[in-house]
Amino acid sequence: MALGRAYSVAVRGVDGTIVEIEADITNGLPGVHLVGLPDAALQESRDRVRAAITNCGNEWPQTRLTLALSPATLPKMGSVYDIALAMAVISAEKKTSWARLDKTVLLGELALDGRVRPVKGVLPAVLAAKREGWPSVVVPIDNLAEASLVDGIEVWGARTLRQVQAWLAGKGALDDRVAEVAAEDQPVADLADVVGQTHARFAVEVAAAGAHHLLLTGPPGVGKTMLAQRLPGLLPPLTHDESLEVTAIHSVAGLLSGRTPLITRPVLVAPHHTSTVAAMVGGGSGLARPGAVSRAHRGVLFLDECAEIGSSVLEALRTPLEDGEIRLARRDGVSQYPARFQLVMAANPCPCAPARSSDCVCPAVVKRRYLGKLSGPLMDRVDLRVEVHPVPSGSIGSEEGESTAVVRDRVAAARDAAAARWAPHGVRTNAEVPGPLLRRRFRLDRTVMAPLRSALDKGDLSVRGVDRTLRVAWTLADLKGRTMPVLEDVNTALSFRQAGGAR
Repeated sequence: MALGRAYSVAVRGVDGTIVEIEADITNGLPGVHLVGLPDAALQESRDRVRAAITNCGNEWPQTRLTLALSPATLPKMGSVYDIALAMAVISAEKKTSWARLDKTVLLGELALDGRVRPVKGVLPAVLAAKREGWPSVVVPIDNLAEASLVDGIEVWGARTLRQVQAWLAGKGALDDRVAEVAAEDQPVADLADVVGQTHARFAVEVAAAGAHHLLLTGPPGVGKTMLAQRLPGLLPPLTHDESLEVTAIHSVAGLLSGRTPLITRPVLVAPHHTSTVAAMVGGGSGLARPGAVSRAHRGVLFLDECAEIGSSVLEALRTPLEDGEIRLARRDGVSQYPARFQLVMAANPCPCAPARSSDCVCPAVVKRRYLGKLSGPLMDRVDLRVEVHPVPSGSIGSEEGESTAVVRDRVAAARDAAAARWAPHGVRTNAEVPGPLLRRRFRLDRTVMAPLRSALDKGDLSVRGVDRTLRVAWTLADLKGRTMPVLEDVNTALSFRQAGGAR
């Protein structure tokens, strides 16, 4: 009897769990028995691992081989366990346990000739290994830059199984961590490119300053999409912790660049209007994968032609808009992904969407049904609603509006003021402030609150709407450099919640 042992990581959502892999060689008919709730990809690893081991000059056991992955009750998915499986088998077959093998987490997929191929979810796996106190981790060479984002743990890059085996035995070397990981270079669209639309540009600035959700309505070609695409450029860069959080989500989704994996700027995610619920919030068989709302974490989720999106898809946004996270229950367990994003929606006023409203041929019932997909509970969560009108001819070729850099400075100053004010209460932006805190600890003067009380009594606002209007009013005050909102700020914030928007 011979027993070998190696270690890897199972990633669930953006969290990882250390997996112990044991290889037991005993007398019996030749065969490989893989236990521990493996999925189809992991079941197929038996053939990949066997070919890689033999092609790297090692012997494959010609007796009964049992491979156990623990904890046994945790579903295991993917090909990330290949290297650990191979080293457990080699250790058992050679009846040798290397000191490094007991102190190293192994991640990576094997090719049939022993090459190590990249895998998804390396960053959360390395973070889990560090959290559990492991001293070192071996990753595919193509994932080395991503793994190097984590400090406090030795990170090594492997090219082949033979190289890993030699390093474990102290007879070879692996590639050391990348000293400086380059950030993903994202071009920033300039707000000055937008012709006219002064009121809509201001709404985008307010949305950026307070992290508010935004709805733009108007005929095609007036600049709704251009405005939404320029919102991420107004947002401040991500902090180090936020960068790792966002990068981990994109790592699980398999969207990172091998050379420039670090995401330091807020991202823009714009799913097609035919996207399903699973594509929007996450899904898939077995264990749910991140959807558009999670990929847009700390960034912007832009839903163009939102009136064309299915009602069930739009309603699925309610929970992440309120909670800032999404929990998905599937056959193999519950996945939890962060989803703290800014929602920007754009829609035409009706299906025919002529340039002039007088040219519309849609019956009234069709118009109501078209935007009726945007339900009351969903719209109640949208702080800013702006109607975008066609640009007059005099605006074309006239003086350009403010650039992204100029507006970004004002947004940064407003965000800094909000962060300093709310820091003792555990929030950073106005959009995240709890309603009770606004109504009690930071209650405004009765005269300033008068428009909101009137709207609430008339049924024009819900209590949630009052809270959200107050948050916008605080953002407007921050942009003006005031310490508290005044009546003008409350009236402007209230006008943003009306169907016609604010000018």
